[in-house]
Amino acid sequence: MGFKNHELYIQQNKKQFKGSFLEIGARDYGSTVNLRCLFPNESYVGVDMSPGKGVDLVVDFTSPFDQIDATLGGKRFNTIFCLSVLEHCDQPFLMAENITRLLEPNGCLYVSVPHAWKFHGYPSDYWRFTPEGVKKLFPDLLFDESAARLTTDVVDDFRMIDEDLSRIRLKGSWFRKRGQVLRSFSADLLTLLGYVGLFRWLTQHRYLIPPTTIEMIGYRNKPAVATYD
Repeated sequence: MGFKNHELYIQQNKKQFKGSFLEIGARDYGSTVNLRCLFPNESYVGVDMSPGKGVDLVVDFTSPFDQIDATLGGKRFNTIFCLSVLEHCDQPFLMAENITRLLEPNGCLYVSVPHAWKFHGYPSDYWRFTPEGVKKLFPDLLFDESAARLTTDVVDDFRMIDEDLSRIRLKGSWFRKRGQVLRSFSADLLTLLGYVGLFRWLTQHRYLIPPTTIEMIGYRNKPAVATYD
């Protein structure tokens, strides 16, 4: 299951996603969005580490690939969603390799990972990521730079990934585009105060990092790498 910004990102890039689908981390925890509903009449398999609503199969993606393959019936997928999952995996390189092996030759992966987020254990929380780190995890995928985005915990707050990755600048124009004029004035004021050093005076730091995640789409276009099993 994803969150609202995952749903919006999928809708913005829907032409890239074709069945059959595999969603990793599909369990409904009550605060998530049902992504399966976005693709009615498509082959869609939801997997998770534990059973629950939205879970078709229980799969540990750090198991030997033969076990994963057998549980999934040898199926390969045109689209895989792995959203807010990799930070909870204690062997992310192994999991990433197993995910890659489940993609069809021209299949795509939508991966969402936290860049800056609070600790949240399901059952634990190990990692934070950068775009280049995601590429290292999936060396056999070609990532679409034009589709890469950074988003925050604010609904519909999508931004280009650039040198401000770790420090979201407040922009009044962002609020004005959404008709939020009063907030735009507040954002402009805070930006000005930031330039004159208010944040550093208050916090002893030059800037603050809001909760941010990285959204990327990668395509399988090269042979799979050597396996661990």
